[in-house]
Amino acid sequence: MNKIRIIIFAVSLSMIGYPATHAQIYHLSLEESIEIAKSQSYEIQSLLQDKIIAEHELKAATALLRTNVSMNITLPQYTETIREWQDSTGISFFSIKTLRGSGNLSLYQPLPTDGRIYVTTGLSSINDYRTDRRATTFNTLIGLSQPLNSFWGYNSIKSDLKSARLRHERSNKALKRAELNLIYDVSSAYYTLLQQQKGAEIAQMNLERKTEAYEISKNKYDAGLIREVENLQNEVDLVEAQNSYDKSNLNFKSSTNLFKRMIGIELDAIVTLKSEMSDYHIVNVDADKAVEMAIKNRLEIRDMEIQIELQHLQISRQKAQGLPQASFEASWEKMGVSNLYQSESFAASFSNSWGNLQNRPAGYQVGLTLRIPIIDWGRNRSLVRAAEARQIQNYLSKDDEERGIEVEVRNLVANIQTTFSRLKKLERNVSVAERSYSITLKRYTDGEIVSQDLALELTRLNSAQSIHLEAFVVYQLLLADLMRKTFYDFMTDSQIE
Repeated sequence: MNKIRIIIFAVSLSMIGYPATHAQIYHLSLEESIEIAKSQSYEIQSLLQDKIIAEHELKAATALLRTNVSMNITLPQYTETIREWQDSTGISFFSIKTLRGSGNLSLYQPLPTDGRIYVTTGLSSINDYRTDRRATTFNTLIGLSQPLNSFWGYNSIKSDLKSARLRHERSNKALKRAELNLIYDVSSAYYTLLQQQKGAEIAQMNLERKTEAYEISKNKYDAGLIREVENLQNEVDLVEAQNSYDKSNLNFKSSTNLFKRMIGIELDAIVTLKSEMSDYHIVNVDADKAVEMAIKNRLEIRDMEIQIELQHLQISRQKAQGLPQASFEASWEKMGVSNLYQSESFAASFSNSWGNLQNRPAGYQVGLTLRIPIIDWGRNRSLVRAAEARQIQNYLSKDDEERGIEVEVRNLVANIQTTFSRLKKLERNVSVAERSYSITLKRYTDGEIVSQDLALELTRLNSAQSIHLEAFVVYQLLLADLMRKTFYDFMTDSQIE
């Protein structure tokens, strides 16, 4: 009977509230609503882009350790300018006309020690039209640059890579937390809508009972068995029940529109919910396990751990500023030059520069630079102490957050257990109230009691159904809240990945 009433209610509401053509119909469970929201929610789509950003930033940081190759080319570039010449006879001017072209290939290999190896080879040619000469240069340079303080101080490459990995981890956890928050928000909206739907069904059943009571009262009045005032009171109760039913339908329609906007479906769709009041799970929650899962998985804790690691890098960086700085540089270079008249071909000029490169001795450079801080009036030491104090604050905040989470989760588990016990009792109350109303209605039909007694019993039934509905919604939301606060599904006893 209840299922038939639900179907009639949904169909009648759709006929009243929505156009009959081109409206998509959804008959949704909570799981189906969550899946729709995950695929169409604006917040999730935005966070997915944050995750993509962090992934690419991690790839970019990893790419810093790989070989980089680049080519620079200067296409023929013509320059014409005027220069002056001054001697004892005065100032004279002459024009400079050049045509320049060059190209070089560079290879750059970062080292895990914060140093780099580089190789550069290039060719350049300059035509000087004033002197009618062509100068061609061919050179190859191989070098090593290594900051020695990275061995005892701060290594920027490793630190940047670690920071990128921590940011990537944070974005993944932020996305998961957003998904759990979305599940909770959708669950809250779903059960709010379910409450409105069930409230409208209760209002409809109340209207049917008031109608039945009024028909009985009218028949009794027509037969002269009751007074007119009692019949009029039943008529007033019927009008109030009709108003309550209309208001419940309006509230359900408003909640439906909010729900459709949240999960991202079209506003002209027709939505009803599948869930029944008896469709809830008995969940046994171990408070100690819930606390363990929350501290292990909560993003707030991991955020503080990441902040501690980042602050540790900052302390190392600041300490390195007060240590001796040393850098080792070494390079080897071969160069060949050619200077011919422009009447000579470029091939001949290149051949000359190549021959000159083979015959000319190589150039070398080896150097060690050292910077030793002597007096800074304690500035760097103060900055290090300040960074260490911030680290202590981070540890204190982490401990306090863990205690706060433990209190929060234990209170939540206790609330779930209390609410479940209350829900079972209220379920029993509804069953008793329904039987009591049936007996009272029969007694009223038989003339044993007056309409006020029937109205009082109906009020008790409506109150029992409404309180049970509220407890059901609270219980479901508490379970959803526990899941998002522990990253653990106690209904399936599984970790949220």
